[in-house]
Amino acid sequence: MLFIVTLAVAGLLAGALNAVAGGGTFLTFPALVWLGVPPIAANATSTLGALPGYASSAWGYREDLRAEGTLGLRGIVGLGALGGLIGAGLLLITPGAVFDGLVPWLLLVATALFALGPRVLAFVRARGFGPAGPALSGAAVLAVSIYGGYFNGGLGILLLAMLGLIGFVNLHGMNGIKVLLSAVLSLVSAAAYAAAGLIEWDAALIVAVATTLGGYLGARGARRIRMDHLRLGITGVGLVMTALFFVL
Repeated sequence: MLFIVTLAVAGLLAGALNAVAGGGTFLTFPALVWLGVPPIAANATSTLGALPGYASSAWGYREDLRAEGTLGLRGIVGLGALGGLIGAGLLLITPGAVFDGLVPWLLLVATALFALGPRVLAFVRARGFGPAGPALSGAAVLAVSIYGGYFNGGLGILLLAMLGLIGFVNLHGMNGIKVLLSAVLSLVSAAAYAAAGLIEWDAALIVAVATTLGGYLGARGARRIRMDHLRLGITGVGLVMTALFFVL
């Protein structure tokens, strides 16, 4: 019962957070590790569990999904899929002990990126030059997608900053593309994880159902949430989880 309730609550909140601002990994990944799942398997299971939530969020944002900048929507999605596959491949060849040592630092970087998100986006929007060209835009999408295929933490703010760089200006459209890309790269990376036998399927099922509901509700209610309060709360969770992983 503790196993089910813990993952259900973490998944519900994570789905809503990913739809609105990102940061769901700060809940599902530590919850899985706390329940005894090894870190690499927890990362893989968390990625698969988040997939339905991303998909339901993308459906919630379906009216806002429009490409901007110099890349078309198909190009962005294709590069996201390729990056997710590369990132998953990198995770598969990373020794468990190495990944265990990287986890606190990955969480710390993800938390810092999330906390600084508004400033990062403001810097990107005030850069003083036009949208990036196709080559730079494609490289940016690919690089962020590789990170997301390797470790999901902080992916949301990286995607938002990247979308601002390549010419997106509509925030709701950016959120829609963000969760669509997250769904695509999570799909291909989770497929690689599953083929390698890294998925804890009972846990993934619980998280998947919970994130699906949380993702849709989060997407539909995004316009009514105070983003500064939400960001502060997620940052606090990230800092606590980072500190715990450094200690443990």
